[in-house]
Order: sequence, then structure tokens, then C-alpha cells
Amino acid sequence: MENKSHQHKKPHPSERISPSSVYYCPMECEGDKVYFQKGKRCPVCNMFLVPVEEKLEKDPNYKPKFSSTNLPENFKDNIGKYYCPMFCESDKVYDSDIGCPVCHMHLEEITEELVESGMSDAGSDQSSKHETDNAGKYYCPMFCEGDKVYDSNFGCPVCGMDLVKYPDKNGDDSDDNYSVLKRKLFISLAFTIPVFILSMGGMLIDFPFSHTVQGWIELFLTLPVLFYSGWFLIKRGWISFKTWNLNMFSLIALGVSAAFLFSIVALIFPESIPHEILGHNHAIPLYFEAVCVILTLVILGQLMEAFAHKKTGNAIRELMSLSPDEANLMMNGEEKKVPLSEIKIGDILKVKPGEKIPVDGKIIEGNSVIDESMITGEPVPVEKSINANVSAGTINGNQVFMMKAEKVGDETLLAKIIKMVNDASRSRAPIQKLTDKVAKIFVPSVILISVLTFVLWQIFGPEDQKTLFAFVNAVAVLIVACPCALGLATPMSLMVGIGKGAKNGILIKNAEALEQMNKVNVLITDKTGTLTEGKPSLEHIETLNNNADLILNLAYSLNQNSEHPLSDAVIKKAKDQNIAAEKVSSFENITGKGVKGIINRKTVYLGNEKLLNSNQIFIPENLKSKAVEIQSKAHTISFLVQENEVLGFIIFTDKIKESSKKAVRQLQDEGIEIIMMTGDNENTAKAVADELGIKNFKANCLPEDKLNEVKKLQSQGKIVAMTGDGINDSPALAQANIGIAMGTGTDVAIESAEITLLKGDLLGVFQAKLLSEKLLKNIKENLFFAFVYNILGIPVAAGLLYPIFGILLSPMIAAAAMSVSSLSVILNSLRLNAVDLKIK
Repeated sequence: MENKSHQHKKPHPSERISPSSVYYCPMECEGDKVYFQKGKRCPVCNMFLVPVEEKLEKDPNYKPKFSSTNLPENFKDNIGKYYCPMFCESDKVYDSDIGCPVCHMHLEEITEELVESGMSDAGSDQSSKHETDNAGKYYCPMFCEGDKVYDSNFGCPVCGMDLVKYPDKNGDDSDDNYSVLKRKLFISLAFTIPVFILSMGGMLIDFPFSHTVQGWIELFLTLPVLFYSGWFLIKRGWISFKTWNLNMFSLIALGVSAAFLFSIVALIFPESIPHEILGHNHAIPLYFEAVCVILTLVILGQLMEAFAHKKTGNAIRELMSLSPDEANLMMNGEEKKVPLSEIKIGDILKVKPGEKIPVDGKIIEGNSVIDESMITGEPVPVEKSINANVSAGTINGNQVFMMKAEKVGDETLLAKIIKMVNDASRSRAPIQKLTDKVAKIFVPSVILISVLTFVLWQIFGPEDQKTLFAFVNAVAVLIVACPCALGLATPMSLMVGIGKGAKNGILIKNAEALEQMNKVNVLITDKTGTLTEGKPSLEHIETLNNNADLILNLAYSLNQNSEHPLSDAVIKKAKDQNIAAEKVSSFENITGKGVKGIINRKTVYLGNEKLLNSNQIFIPENLKSKAVEIQSKAHTISFLVQENEVLGFIIFTDKIKESSKKAVRQLQDEGIEIIMMTGDNENTAKAVADELGIKNFKANCLPEDKLNEVKKLQSQGKIVAMTGDGINDSPALAQANIGIAMGTGTDVAIESAEITLLKGDLLGVFQAKLLSEKLLKNIKENLFFAFVYNILGIPVAAGLLYPIFGILLSPMIAAAAMSVSSLSVILNSLRLNAVDLKIK
């Protein structure tokens, strides 16, 4: 009961979360102006901003959006009653399962467990618990039945789409649906090839058996293809007709069923078939090869889609694996390894060198260097000492430290990033395929023509055979209307287009990305690793006495023993110039300042200004002013001192990629607005933006800032592409219309994105846009070729030529239409190989 009373307590305004990430001033000081950051204050009255949903709730006509994790308040008073899982009538409840009067779905019972887990104040904990509890189960990507989950992938009972699996960190990494489809494709191919040879080969080869025997062989070879490999497609087609949600599966099921049933009738009752539609050598018309070929090609397309969903789940698994399974808990002065799930707020933990930090907390003893690139995206690890905050999943450097756990479980920053990626990837409903749009019009038209054909033949057909001719020609319309190349049109273009992209370093995950890519009008880009190299490099050595080689030699010698992140840049530069290291004694690492040691009996220091000040070392004024100027351009510097004399300083920078400037200019010329968002400081961000000609930039960005910016732009009707390379970019990559990852970045970023640029080069975005335009055009051409020959065949099937030429549809005409359409699709797809993606 304690939980229920707690439900009515609203959190502090600064902690209230807007599901849409939109906030406003409750005093409406600036009218309808809204903000996109939680916890901010109004610049006029200084009140905390609150979620815009609170404003909407004041409207008497406002209807809140309910779900299984955000149930209506009145449910707790209606235990045992029923509700519609689609909430068609909002919070209305029913006395029994009479079926929803709006959507006709079965009603579900309101139970105590349901109410406890689904009231809105459960917040992000319950939402995360929902994701965890459903690990390994399936959901419909269109959410046809709300948040309902399924135990196996039998297809959505409403729209017929493949269900998508919730990732499970400890579960089987293999995707059941992908494996099943792969097996079904191979089985289908094994039976389709001999059926095709038997059907088409008869025109060239005299088989040592009669046409009837050949027909029975084809029938038995077709059975596994239809009733095992392709049966799920027929089921989806049937569901689409039941719900009248017509799509590609409707067309497939209609044509395949008509072809199979007609062939069975023709095989068993050959004398009932009019002689006008008999084939070569008066053979009875059989369409078993059409059944097999159509189903096999559609299964191939489904396999490619399943591969895309498999990759989406991998991103979340990669994130889950970032947190360790165990932690070193200190109890009564003794160290004990315990599972991560047992860690509580306030526990004292020991973190050893190289270990992942288990939870969010604060250092209470010791210091270290922490690799936080997964959160900030910045390449240089951060030095941390007592009272510094550390985050779960980040990696400890070379020291041992003690920390106090402050956030555990779903409250850690890593858990929130996982949730953001999961929510973002699920929130984008799949774009309705072009094929389905065509099918919505084409299927009813074909059915109407078929019915009309039956009626007209029944009226005007030959005497004593009216019904026979009416039936045969009506079925013939259904058979010829199902394009054999329909299942090939998109996959064939994709296979050639994806191959073309791969040759140019562009990996494309799915057709949706390509369909949207040419519509993109805003590109949000990360800085580190995307526009820049993503690692510090030694750019220049500033000296007083032109002794750069001596400075590099001394710095190289000291850095042989250093674990500092900048040491690699010095070592690389020295090795490139074949400089030998001197022997160092009395080496000392001074946390937060630098290093020192004795070289050739002289004390040498390398570090920041704090190191020099603590040792009372004077920096010459001209050198100091030069250092201030360099630092204002967002460069890092390290002074080198020998025997209390400053010899000069070394300048480090994260170099801008050579191709970035050209890429930015090309994209801006295409009318694409570029926004740079980085976790780095304001000075660094401004320096990079100015050099590249980027007008809009934001600094000090956390993962949720990038995610919220994408949502904000999408709410304005923009088509947003996001480029990034780090774990911190993954929520925004998943939310964006097109996520584009750098191949040089993290696996999580790559898995969260729809497109990966293997070269880690922003020019690839422009190339991907060009390829998108060409590929989409090619797919539309393929759909034209897939349909046009069949559309031309419909009048023949309907019998329009019979009164003049005495011609009805025969297997020869149907086979010709299928062969020519398939050949046209293949040849047209291969034209994509000629597309020039080189940047002039």
C-alpha cells in the first residue's frame, strides 16, 4: 500500500521528465516558447521549467497517451475488470471480455500485478524493468497491439510483420528469426531449382516420362516450399485480408494460392481445362514453378530485413557488456568479489588498474586516470582524484582507488544510455515499403478485375461452358497478376547497391536508411573522431633557442615511463624522426601536473603550468604570452624544463581530418544544414567550427543533449542524419532518421547506425546521399518492370483477346511474362554498378 500512496507525490520540478523532452515555464513568461533540457530555470521568472505534458493536462479535451507501462489512474479501483490494450476509449473499463467496440481486439483483465507495474509514477525504473523482464521475447515494430510481447516470432497477428526480439545480455546471441529464414531459404532453393528445370527444361529436353508424371513430380517438390518454407508468407497474407491491411503479402498469398490450386485442379482433372489454354504439345497448364520461384524470392527479401533487425539488437548487447558482472566490495576491511546486482548505494568498492568501473559513484581514496570516451567521446583520458565522480562502464587506468557507490542498477549513466538506445530504436516505426503502398491499390484492383472477368464470362462465354471459362479466366487473372519479380525488385537493387556502397567504403544496413537518405536536410555531427582524427597528436614544438630536437629527445625519454595519455603522441613523433631515448633515473609521476626525472644528471620536468609554479620555475614572458595564445585556440600544451630553465613547450591537438572541410562544403552546397555537437569545451568547439565553416555548434554535450536535439529537429519536421563514432553518440544515432557511424569508431555506434562509413570519412555522407538517390530510383524502375509485364498479361488472362484471336492465358504466356520481368529487374539492378560516387 506504501507504493500506492507514493504514486500521488509529484517529484521536484527540476526532476520531472517529459516523455517528449519538451519543457515550458509554468508562468508562461515567454508565451508558447519551449525548451529541450530538463532542470533548467525560466530566464524571466527563474522558476524551474516543467514538462509540456503538464500544460496539456490542463486542457479539458486533453487525452493522455496510455500504455501498459503508463496505466490510467482509475485502474487501481477496477481490479478484476477489463480494458482494451490499445486504449481506444482511453481509460474506459468493461465488466467482461466483450471485445473492444472500436478495434474489436480481445480485452485484457486488470490485475493487481498489472497495476503495480504499470502506474505512471513507476518512472524509468519500471520502464527499464519492463525491458529487462521481456529480454528474449518479441514485439511488433509497428506496436499494433501496444506494448504486448510474444514468446516466439510467429509474425504480428495484426500487420503480419516479423516480430523483433528484445536483446538479452546473458541469452543466446543468435537471432532465431534470421537463422530460421536462412534455413528456409536453403530448403526452398533445393526444391525450387529442380521444379524450375522440370517446368522450363521441357521446352528444350524430352524427359523420359509423360507430362502428367512430370506434373506430379513438380507437385511433390512444391509441397515443402509452400507448406514449410513459404507458409509463413501465406499466413501473413491471410491476416492482411482478415484485417484488410493490404500489403505485399496479400499479393503474394493471392497469386500463389490461385496458381497452386489451379495447378492441382488441372493435374487431377485435365479434361476440364479448355483447349485454348493448353501449353506446348497440348500439355496441361501447371504453375508449380511460379509458386516456388515467387516464394523463394520473397524469402530472400525477408532474410535481408531480418539481418537488419539482428544488427539493431547487437548494439544494445554491446552496451550491456560494457558493465562488469562483478565488483570488488570492501566489507570490514576485507575485499570480496560479489555480483553487480548485490551492490547497494553507499557500498565501498575497490577498483583495480584496467578494470571497468562497476557503478556510478565518487572516489574517496586514491587517484587514477579514467578513460571516459564512452560518455564524452573525447580521446584524452581524465585524471581523477578524491571527491571526483566516476561512471559505470568507464575504464580505470594505472592506479588503484576506492569509491563509494552513489547510483546503482537502472540509475547509472550507462543504464540510461542503454535505455535511450533501446527506446530510440523502438520509437521509429518502420517506413511503409513502396511495395506495400502499391499493393494497397493493386490488390483490390486485381480482385475487382477477377470478379468482373467471372461475371462477364458467365454472361458472354461459350454455351454449356460459361461457368468453366468464367472460373478458369478469373483464376488466370489472379495468377498472372502476382509479379514473379516482385520479391526480387527491392532485394536485387539492394544487393547491387549495397555492394557498390561497400566498394566505396559505405556499409548500408537496410532499405529504410536509403529511402530517407536523399531527403535529409539536417546533419548533426560529432567532433572527435568524426571531423577530427580522434586522438591527440604532436603538432608543433615552440622553443626559445631553436632547440626543438633536444626538447623532443628529453620529452621522449621521460614519456618512456609515463602512462599519461599524451605520451603516445610524443613517442610516435620521436620514432618517426628516429630519435633515441636517453636513460632516465628517479622518474616521478605527479598527478594532475606532469612528470619529472633525471637525465644526464640534470633534472627535467614535463607538464603544465601548475607543475612549474609548484617548483618555483619562472616562465619567460614572451613564451608565456605565446602559450596563452595557443591555448585560446583549444590546443593542449606541455612545458619542458631542464635544470629550472624553460626550454619551450610542446603543442598537442586533435587534428582535423583533411577531408572534413571538403565534405562540409559539399554538404552545405546540397542545402544540408550542419550542426556540430561535441562533449569538448567551448573554445575547442569554436576553433574547429570556425576552421570548417560550420555556423551552428554546441559544446559540453552529454548523450541526452544530442538525443534531445535530434528529437527537437524531428518535431519541426526535419529529416535528421546523425554522424558519430562513440558510445556517447549511440542514443542519437538510434533516434535519428539516418544514423551514420564512423567505421573507425566503437562497435556500439556502428551497431546503432543504419549506415557505416568504413573510412571514417565525412565525405562518405555525401556519397551515401548520392547512392541513395540512384538506388531509390532503381528500385522504382524495378517495381515498374516487376508489374508492367503482368499488368499487360491481365487483359490476356481476362480473355479480351479471345473473341478476336481465340487466345487465352497459357503457361507459355505466363512463363514469358515472368521470365522477361525477372530478367529486366536483374539487368536494371546491375546498372547501379555504373554509378560514379567519386567526389569531383
